[in-house]
Amino acid sequence: MSTQPKTTARTSTSSGFSEAERSAMKARAEELRTSGRGGNKKAEEAQACLDKIAEMAEPDKTLAERIHVIVTTTAPELDVKTWYGMPAYAKDGKVLCFFKPAGKFGMRYSTFGFNDVAQLDDGDVWPTEYAVTTMNDAVAKKLTAVVKRAAG
Repeated sequence: MSTQPKTTARTSTSSGFSEAERSAMKARAEELRTSGRGGNKKAEEAQACLDKIAEMAEPDKTLAERIHVIVTTTAPELDVKTWYGMPAYAKDGKVLCFFKPAGKFGMRYSTFGFNDVAQLDDGDVWPTEYAVTTMNDAVAKKLTAVVKRAAG
């Protein structure tokens, strides 16, 4: 019997974080460093979000663009920003929802997620993140309803 440790497909360092996870943490640190500088904070954060979407590969880019339109038209009171280098939308300074592109973490599908400030409570258990593989009218309608409910 071998005493060699098993290896995993996950590429990580001795810290336990993958390269994608370390990159996301660095992006978040940069977001925190640059937030609040100058009088154009909201405009700069919104532009940073659009820039992140523009950098994405397909199909993440198209999904992120459609979700951006859904969120900004359904809940225009939310602030557009980035969060861990991903498009995000905040309410009262707290991230309400975010788009996690599949390509960023080498996942099988992209997700559209909600943090605890979202008003999605439904009994003892409810979804807070949705897998999104394609965008059509039915998906857009469902996501619009969830955003409307989450934004309260």
